[in-house]
Amino acid sequence: MNVWTKSAMVLLGLAVLGGCAGMTTQERNAAIGAGAGAVAGSVLSGGSTGGTVGGAVVGGVIGSQVKK
Repeated sequence: MNVWTKSAMVLLGLAVLGGCAGMTTQERNAAIGAGAGAVAGSVLSGGSTGGTVGGAVVGGVIGSQVKK
């Protein structure tokens, strides 16, 4: 990767993390669950779009219901 690509990736990562600052606990848990569910759905379905989206939906719902 060149320097511009690495810089863009770092800035994008910081922007995404900054966007989570104002989230409630339930919203943050839903986002984490959706991300984890998308990864799990993609792995379990061999990378199919339906499996990834389904995993994200299920993970988001479960994540939103988790209480800390």
